[in-house]
Amino acid sequence: MATDLVDQAGLERAVERHRRELHVHCYRLLGSFEEAEDAVQDAIVRAWVNRASFDRGDNLRAWLYRIATNVCLDELRRRKRTPQIHSLADTPWLQPYPDHLLDALAPSERTPDEIVAARDTIELAFVAALQLLPAQQRAVLIMRDVIGWSAAEAADILDTSVPAVNSALQRARATMQRHRPEPDNERRAGLSAEERALLGRYIALHENPDPAAMAALVRDDVRVTMPPQPICFEGWEALAPLHEKAFGPGGLGEWKLLPTSVNRMPAAACYLRPPGEERFKAFKLDVLRVEDDLVAEITTFERVVFAWLDLPLEL
Repeated sequence: MATDLVDQAGLERAVERHRRELHVHCYRLLGSFEEAEDAVQDAIVRAWVNRASFDRGDNLRAWLYRIATNVCLDELRRRKRTPQIHSLADTPWLQPYPDHLLDALAPSERTPDEIVAARDTIELAFVAALQLLPAQQRAVLIMRDVIGWSAAEAADILDTSVPAVNSALQRARATMQRHRPEPDNERRAGLSAEERALLGRYIALHENPDPAAMAALVRDDVRVTMPPQPICFEGWEALAPLHEKAFGPGGLGEWKLLPTSVNRMPAAACYLRPPGEERFKAFKLDVLRVEDDLVAEITTFERVVFAWLDLPLEL
């Protein structure tokens, strides 16, 4: 047994080096920030209980991934979620992942190509599409196409055969191709200048509402969802009454928005000051998917996510 894992402190030091990437791995598998946190904690407990199974010849990272993956697979089998995704409203457990935590992944351990690829494999549409896959296919696709492990390495972690891994990967790729939007081919790790500018206009049009200008900022077929609520608005005509209720005369109140980013996507933290109140209070987080310099999709999350983003609850 490796000497640095013989006590709790030694194990915690070893796990801490990989905690953030394990959390991101569990997030992709489960689609939920909170459930991923629980899974990582469970994995740490299992690692301690099963520490004798680790010896000096083992790959510590792969050993921890095996444990964390099995925790998530157990959870997926227990919950038996089988969404039929038309929109993100069909995955009510979906939650955003703060970019400042993604930034905590050490870039020195990755090649530039892998940093860029991380955007395509953490965006909300990708994570939501993953939820369509059976548990084993989901794990295989993440290990092969996201982490970059070989079929043999994935088979070892999942305790299966290389042909089984290759078959699962083929089926998983076909499903993902059918259900996720066409990925952006521009090679970058974070937000583009165009996305930042569009986010700025989106914020300005909330703080100084202009329905015509907002309509010009979004695609005609813009889609708005609000996980965990099973709500989906499709097209500006469907969205316009909601916009009027929030921003028109006699609306909810005055808005102030802060720019941020989650899942490598532009986002706005929205604060509302109702009539007669003095302070702006956290209300919602809007995450924007941009296509051709227009907002193609808005995913709105409840204020609970502000704590993960290190955002204040009042302004």
